[in-house]
Amino acid sequence: MKIKILGAGCAKCRQLEKNVQIALVNLNIDAEVEKVTDINKIMEYEVMMTPALVIDGAVKSTGKIWTAHELERLFEKK
Repeated sequence: MKIKILGAGCAKCRQLEKNVQIALVNLNIDAEVEKVTDINKIMEYEVMMTPALVIDGAVKSTGKIWTAHELERLFEKK
C-alpha cells in the first residue's frame, strides 16, 4: 500500500500523518508513507483543500483529519 499525505506541513497535515502512522502500527501493516508538500505535485491530484489522503493513487479525502481508528477501518478494507 502506498499512502500520500498532501499538505504544506500545517498542524492538521502533521496530525493526519501521525494518525496514519499509529493506524499502520496498530494493524501491523507495512506501507510506504510519503508526505507531499510541493504545491505543484499537490495540484496534480486536483486537491483544493489539505490535508488530503491518497491511497494507491486514489484521493480518499480532502480537508479532513482522520482519526487513527477511522484509518484502521479504511486500511482493513484494502
